[in-house]
Amino acid sequence: MNLFFRSKPKIPASTVIEIDGEPVTVTVRVNARAKSYRLSIPHSGGPLLTLPPHGKWAEAEGFLHRHRNWLAARIHRAPTAASFSDGGVVPLRGVDHAIVGTGKLRGRVEVTEIDGVPTLLVPGAPEHTARRLTDWFKDEAHADLVARTAIHAARLGVVVKTIKMRSQASRWGSCSSSGNINYNWRLVLAPPFVLDYVAAHEVAHLVEMNHSPAFWATVTRTLPDMDRGRAWLKAHGRQLMAHGG
Repeated sequence: MNLFFRSKPKIPASTVIEIDGEPVTVTVRVNARAKSYRLSIPHSGGPLLTLPPHGKWAEAEGFLHRHRNWLAARIHRAPTAASFSDGGVVPLRGVDHAIVGTGKLRGRVEVTEIDGVPTLLVPGAPEHTARRLTDWFKDEAHADLVARTAIHAARLGVVVKTIKMRSQASRWGSCSSSGNINYNWRLVLAPPFVLDYVAAHEVAHLVEMNHSPAFWATVTRTLPDMDRGRAWLKAHGRQLMAHGG
């Protein structure tokens, strides 16, 4: 047997690293577009170690351990999703609401107040609460976004053909040159000025399909205080994206 010839270590699907005495599972992925090793914490899921196509596992493992302190500082700040179940609390248009299951077989989600606490009354069996609530949030988001999109489209003199709600894991919206806009339904959980910013942003793409200075000037033209919503998303977007799974 030739001891000088050894096969290349296989890249695992995941690995475990100890953080503050606790094991933390890190997903490992090879990305054809990656040019270097990268450690990140996506909006959903745990830590992710990305390797370029030519990456070697020994180098990737060393990279991970060298960045142990970086990971330790951020892993405890990772967003936790609100529980879409009876007794949970979830934001609606920036205001926390208690979730209360009614047990009724029929009906829609109702917004009310119980003992001074904003509350969402959700009908149906407990195992269907999350689905019913999510569907209702999508309907509410659609209504809000259709209204704000129409306002910005009128201001900028463009035509929007379709508006759809999506559950993207990392995007708040997207716009095609043909006038079709997709929005992330979770925007209805944020304060209204945040949803308004994303609507202005996507509609502005029908004027400028890029992120050039001209594009940002267009967003500002329809929404002068755009920086407020943009800053909120930068500060709280990860937490918002965690809601709803």
